[in-house]
Amino acid sequence: MKSLIAHLFGDYVLQTSWEANEKTNSAVPAAVHAAKYAACFVPLTRDWKKLALIGGTHYLIDRYRLAKYVAWAKNQAAPAAYRYPLDADAWNNGGYSTDTPVWLSTWLMIAADNAIHMLINEIVLET
Repeated sequence: MKSLIAHLFGDYVLQTSWEANEKTNSAVPAAVHAAKYAACFVPLTRDWKKLALIGGTHYLIDRYRLAKYVAWAKNQAAPAAYRYPLDADAWNNGGYSTDTPVWLSTWLMIAADNAIHMLINEIVLET
């Protein structure tokens, strides 16, 4: 529960609109966001290696929108008629086909992003 609270504060409460809008375009806002995110885990661990892993993986996932690749990859398990290439249209729709409503693809990508972050955080904190 404490790691969930740290995640929510780091990823939503402390993230500025500048970070949210620019972290995929530039390393600086992504790094600032990742550093603040990792700082939220200081009450849970003082281990600098764990904090670096939490912050570093958060940076990579957000900077390169890795959740879009996860969304696309999982959709490749669908029946052939529902598979699609990872082209510009799918990329712009959160890793989903253009048949998927934007509101739905956005929320599914956000859910995947959060699940990835929280899984990594739990693994790091438990080791």
